[in-house]
Amino acid sequence: MSKQNVSTFTASKSAGKLYFSLIFSIKMPQICSICEKSAYYMAESGVKGALSAVQSGIFGEIRSIIGRHEEKKVLQRCVDSERAEFVAIYGRRRIGKTFLVKQFFESSFDFYTTGVYQVSRSEQLKNWQKQLLKYSKQRRNTPKDWFEAFDQLQEYLQSLKKERFVVFIDELPWLDTPKSNFLKALEMFWNSWGSDCNRLKLIVCGSATTWMINKLLGDKGGLHNRVTMPICLSPFTLHETSQYLTYMGFDWSDMEVIETYMVLGGVPYYLSLLGPSLSLRQNIDNLFFKRNAVLKTEYDFLFNSLYSEAQAYKKVVELLSSKMIGMTRSEMMSNLKLLDNGFFSIVLDNLEKCDFIRHYQSFGKRKNEALYQLTDMFTLFFVRFVKNYNGMDENAWSHLPDGKRNAWLGYAYEQVCIHHINQIKKTLGISGIASDVCSWTKKGENGAQIDLVIDRSDRVIDLCEIKYCDRPFEIKKDYADWLKERRDIFRENVRTNKTLHLTMITPFGLAKGKYESCVQGCVTAADLFQ
Repeated sequence: MSKQNVSTFTASKSAGKLYFSLIFSIKMPQICSICEKSAYYMAESGVKGALSAVQSGIFGEIRSIIGRHEEKKVLQRCVDSERAEFVAIYGRRRIGKTFLVKQFFESSFDFYTTGVYQVSRSEQLKNWQKQLLKYSKQRRNTPKDWFEAFDQLQEYLQSLKKERFVVFIDELPWLDTPKSNFLKALEMFWNSWGSDCNRLKLIVCGSATTWMINKLLGDKGGLHNRVTMPICLSPFTLHETSQYLTYMGFDWSDMEVIETYMVLGGVPYYLSLLGPSLSLRQNIDNLFFKRNAVLKTEYDFLFNSLYSEAQAYKKVVELLSSKMIGMTRSEMMSNLKLLDNGFFSIVLDNLEKCDFIRHYQSFGKRKNEALYQLTDMFTLFFVRFVKNYNGMDENAWSHLPDGKRNAWLGYAYEQVCIHHINQIKKTLGISGIASDVCSWTKKGENGAQIDLVIDRSDRVIDLCEIKYCDRPFEIKKDYADWLKERRDIFRENVRTNKTLHLTMITPFGLAKGKYESCVQGCVTAADLFQ
């Protein structure tokens, strides 16, 4: 979006309302959440500004789906196929599942409903009946159970004289209330009729990732292997985050985008809350530290909406936030004073499926010594700086001492790099080479640690040092000696005869100097945006 267009989006609520009325008057498609937010930034020229915004095509531009290229291809194949399709889209809350489906299909559904968080089966069924009335224009009794509800949906769909019909059920897990038999009814609907109806395109979404994976995709009964197209929606990459912020009217540098990513991750909803007229630090204060800040309660709601035993899950991520490199399973159990039982395994598995944590092997270590690490950027920031903050300073992030901020930026940059391993491999020219990614630590008097180890099938190992700084990093003699010594310690301890490459990952690259040539590869912040 050009700066001239952005200038029409700046302040008054009345201008925003006028913008809405103009859009509705020319019968444009449903307003997306980005446009709804943008409208309230409109200013400068009142009616003229509103008219120029509509006429210039900004509305259509903002509505565009950022990234999601592979997901759109999958949805298009679903639309074009000559068979019945059962598409299941899952991913953490706020990631944009509903937005993707609504924008791709332009909200042209033949039936759409959504589950409601923590309401009874009877309330869910009333909402279903209300939506069916909206689409079918035929009044029916509120179904007494889910079997009758799906029977009514089938009856309505069979009456349609169309080449295809699209059914979208959002927040599917919330419909599966205790003893509701929702899954059994869905199973009967699909197996007895839907799978044989080539015109049917059934799209379901769910933020409760573990439910979607374990109960729908992993069902061992009648729904086993019935989903024809599973789609896991991941957070934005840095490149997609930058694109999104540009559409929203931001003119931020790569480093500002990276720092945004360190706090909010690539979660579209969180990014949509940022204000282009504020600095990044002001935005963070507004979102987390101001009175009634919109994201102050997000952490609790996020976990409560995903897990029935939310407190147990929060204890695990809060423990992992205290040790950046990660902890073994036995270390976690010792700290949490837990028994080695099945529930703890389920907690770890569910957290990993929802992309809150990862587990990885430290190079050369046994499987039972795998490390678990908290990798969700939003959760990591919240637990570290917001959860236990009891101060009254509404500008707490802006006033944070530079020492604490820099320590945080250093670690968070490592996590950003871990989220962009593919971009790092591309920069090093090894995208097509099979490789394992891990870290390495040697404890003891002559201990050493390597942030990132890329063990390649071409008999080369990249030993990557991740260094966060605000200028080109200069390798001096003592640092060059330290890198070489660490490389030698690694070779001696892991007993490898593979070639070892020293690689620096630092935002602004390396400064020209005598010892620059001691490393074989360099990855900059700009490279992470590929």
